[in-house]
Amino acid sequence: MEPSALGVVPAPHGPGRRRSPAELEALAREASVRFADASADEVLAWASETFSDALAVACSMAADTVVPHLAARHRPGVDVLFLQTGYHFPETIGTRDALEATSDVTIVDVWPVQTVAEQDATFGAQLHDRDARQCCGLRKVEPINRELASYEAWVTGLRREDSPLRADTPLVEWDTAHQMVKINPIAAWTHDEVLDHAAAHGVPVNLLLAEGYPSIGCAPCTRPVAPGEDPRAGRWAGLAKTECGLHVTTTHPEEDPK
Repeated sequence: MEPSALGVVPAPHGPGRRRSPAELEALAREASVRFADASADEVLAWASETFSDALAVACSMAADTVVPHLAARHRPGVDVLFLQTGYHFPETIGTRDALEATSDVTIVDVWPVQTVAEQDATFGAQLHDRDARQCCGLRKVEPINRELASYEAWVTGLRREDSPLRADTPLVEWDTAHQMVKINPIAAWTHDEVLDHAAAHGVPVNLLLAEGYPSIGCAPCTRPVAPGEDPRAGRWAGLAKTECGLHVTTTHPEEDPK
């Protein structure tokens, strides 16, 4: 049962922040230059040494499972944040369970304040069909913001080839929205490189990747893409929306999904 169904939302994990935003920003600015062309392992070795248990990995359980695998090389037992939106494909939950069983990581399930049933009672059924931005805000953005507040740095699976909005993604950056360091170690990797790494190291990936889903979100808002289509064309199909909001900043705004 979802924790919120019991009237309880789990307290955030992580040790709490030990550095000020100014100190964290200075670290991010220096590292963005130092690691501009570094390998994923070089960046993650620095991140592990610098942030220790104040480092978390965010994972959607698609092909980005390679990121927790890489991070665990340098930080065994690293916290891996997984948004339990209540709308996932069974294959996504299966990937979460497989990663937990096969990798030296600590899966942290991050829950929205309301269950799907509670949200339906408050906003009406199928909010995702009527206001995708609000639904993402409730089930993804607010929960991850709450969880990230107790860490100093987070690691993502963002890649430059994902979309035009991500084309200039650096390996290390200052996250103004969350006031923390953001690390994108596989930003320069191609989709094939990600899958090759997963195959070579036995990292579980979402089975839907082989069924025409290069980008996988919640089931009601994700469809397979046709050959030659943009990899994120299957997300919120029919809307201009291409981001759930987790990575939207003033420098990377989202198109109006209305």
